Amino acid sequence: MSDLLNMLHSAKSYSYRSSYDSAGVLPTADSANIGRLAYAEANDGMYILAGIDSGWQLIDSNAATAATVPYSFQGSVSGYTTGGYPLSNVIDKFPFASDTNATDAGDLTQSRYLLAGSPSSVSGYSAGGSTVGPQETTIDKFPFAADGNATDVGDLAAGRYDHSGHSSGDDGFVAGGIYAAGTKKQIDKYSHASDGNATDVGNLLTATERTDGQSSSTHGYVSGGSPGYNDKIEKFPFAISSGTATDVGNLTVGRLMGAGQSSTTHGYYSGGNSNPYSNVIDKFSFSSDGNATDVGDITVARDNIQYGHSSTTHGYTGNGASSGGNQNIVDKFSFASDGNATDALDLTATRTRAAGLQT
Repeated sequence: MSDLLNMLHSAKSYSYRSSYDSAGVLPTADSANIGRLAYAEANDGMYILAGIDSGWQLIDSNAATAATVPYSFQGSVSGYTTGGYPLSNVIDKFPFASDTNATDAGDLTQSRYLLAGSPSSVSGYSAGGSTVGPQETTIDKFPFAADGNATDVGDLAAGRYDHSGHSSGDDGFVAGGIYAAGTKKQIDKYSHASDGNATDVGNLLTATERTDGQSSSTHGYVSGGSPGYNDKIEKFPFAISSGTATDVGNLTVGRLMGAGQSSTTHGYYSGGNSNPYSNVIDKFSFSSDGNATDVGDITVARDNIQYGHSSTTHGYTGNGASSGGNQNIVDKFSFASDGNATDALDLTATRTRAAGLQT
């Protein structure tokens, strides 16, 4: 039932045409629209674009032919911002279809900041963080299909904050961060399929905090951070069970506390602190290891952003702190063409160091 509600919620959110005379005139398969639903009047059938090769598939009661929505890290419906500082438990939500200010969609189980977000196809997860003092282990989960409060569904292998968040769809990951005993390399993994605690599955090359995370279809990327103003980009496979990340490139300038975004082909790092504040949007390839390039600027140079949002078409950089104080703005830049960001919307309140994710 939750899958059905999520599909209906997604179908209602599409601003373009979703009803056609027959299945024969459904749009040509486009990777940006994988997961899209459409109705064919001729046979009273609902179809889903399951993939470029498999094309449109009829959703019916036959388990052999029924299509399922493939996972995509990029969202097509909404972006979410959770927690933040001053200490907040708010889950903010804003639409990708229009530049409209965020609304309060629910609450985390506890107020905290410096936490990490990870989306599945039906739920959002916010893990770890700080309540100003102790490092938290809590993994919160909230539904995408309807606004509501989060529930505590497990714990990280160790309490931490200032870590990066990643998602393979099946699992959530957090890497690095500040522990009770200092900065560590540890990579934790927790299941999206069933509630429960995370396990330690590997390590970064170096103990790092204040990093940002990006996610391809197969790997998690950890960029920037400290000690110092780190420019390193590391990656680890989502299939990792024990092992160490690899160094695959460098940002254009070392910095920390920026925002991470991901298209299907590239990772992005926007803003951050490079002593002083940075407005740079860096871009690096998922298909081949290498250094990032500077492709544009966000509207306000700032740090303490921590995490960004990724739609199918744009990257979003929200909240943070600038020379003018804490921010509630959310910037938006295109994945299709390099260029500067625009000020798209506002969060419900000014805050820093919140988690970002999307559906």
